[in-house]
Amino acid sequence: MKFILKLFVSALAVIVSSYFLKGVRVDTPLIAVIVAAVLSFLNAIVKPIIVLFTIPITIVSLGLFLIVINAIIILLADYLVDGFHVNGFWWALLFSFILSLVTSLFESIADKYNGKNLE
Repeated sequence: MKFILKLFVSALAVIVSSYFLKGVRVDTPLIAVIVAAVLSFLNAIVKPIIVLFTIPITIVSLGLFLIVINAIIILLADYLVDGFHVNGFWWALLFSFILSLVTSLFESIADKYNGKNLE
């Protein structure tokens, strides 16, 4: 049940984030749910592999390369999901920041009304 709640919170965050950025478009709310699920999968499976292979550059950049990896994950989701469109790397980077902020905000609101932590 927690996963479904987190998925819908993430989908709502995708919709709100895309509303603020003209370079990101989500065609329907169902696509937002699919994007949230794909991002969950990519962050759980693909991102750790990419991070593992880029440890030297991450260390040299003092961890800032992880931001680039987040943008790459967003672009990969754009490639995998029809109906989700990101107009380039910089929009993906900005979308990553906005999505993180909105997701944190929505999860804190959900925690407040749920009385529990979503994790």
